[in-house]
Amino acid sequence: MNSTAIFINIFALSCLIGAFIKDRAKTKQSLKVAVKSFFRILPTVLIIIILIGLLLGFVPQTQISKVIGKHAGFGGVLVVALLGAILHIPSLISFPLAASLLKSGASVTPVAVFITTLTMIGMVTLPLEIKELGKKMALLRNGISFVIAIIIGIVMGAIL
Repeated sequence: MNSTAIFINIFALSCLIGAFIKDRAKTKQSLKVAVKSFFRILPTVLIIIILIGLLLGFVPQTQISKVIGKHAGFGGVLVVALLGAILHIPSLISFPLAASLLKSGASVTPVAVFITTLTMIGMVTLPLEIKELGKKMALLRNGISFVIAIIIGIVMGAIL
């Protein structure tokens, strides 16, 4: 484990101990809710991990590099932006996926765009957004988020 992971785990454990000291009943109830949530999302997480493993196992690194590598150009950025906008992957899974893509030859710009569109654009939740915000506002929010995601990726690629 690296030092960041150790720090995060120690911090989380310290917060848990602090919560137990402050209010045992609420902390136990919170842990019960957390465990139920964990087991509720576990099948989805496992399926996504397996699919990512299969994808990275069967798709050669040269192909990944060709589609979303340094020489893929704006077309590669657009492909991952659309893919990120359509997919509904939890952030918990998207960051390890991003690391795997980078190790497999993807460049920073498309990976940053992919992560940003995954978290900012909700094609799966669009019907709910339309219901709550109205069609014009929901489409405007998603459209602006799409453009901003591409800008964020380009800036990240330029910086890194």
